[in-house]
Parts: sequence; structure tokens; C-alpha cells
Amino acid sequence: MQVMNATTFRQNLFQTLEQTVRYNEPVHITGKEGAAVLMSATDYNDLMATIELCAVPGMQKKIVDGLNTSTEECLSADKVTW
Repeated sequence: MQVMNATTFRQNLFQTLEQTVRYNEPVHITGKEGAAVLMSATDYNDLMATIELCAVPGMQKKIVDGLNTSTEECLSADKVTW
């Protein structure tokens, strides 16, 4: 993660924004009153989706259980009905 102060961020706004979007690398921006983080919309949306999934009771366990399930134990795609 890049770290820069607000003055440097302001001087390099467009370049920093472009790099953040292109490489999905967040930027930690420090200022006199505190700090902020600039991240790509893709990273933000992914983070929000993760938070929403983790907020569903039991969902984390289901995800971990699914990750620990071998593919041999899973249904093949042609046997799944939607």
C-alpha cells in the first residue's frame, strides 16, 4: 500500500487515481486531521460483498465447509437444477 500525505496526493491526483484503478493498489493518505484510504471501486465492492456475506449467520462456516469439500463430493453441473 502506498502512503502519501495530502499535499503529495493533491499534486499527483490523476496519476494516483489511475494507478489505484489499474493495479487495485490502495493508497493511505495522511493529513493533519487524520487519514483516509483511496481504493478502486472494484476493491470497494468486493470488500462490501465480503462484509455482507460474513454478516449472514452461519455463512462463514458454509463457505469454509465448501472450500474443504473435495470436488468428488460435489454434484456435477448437469445434475444441478436452478
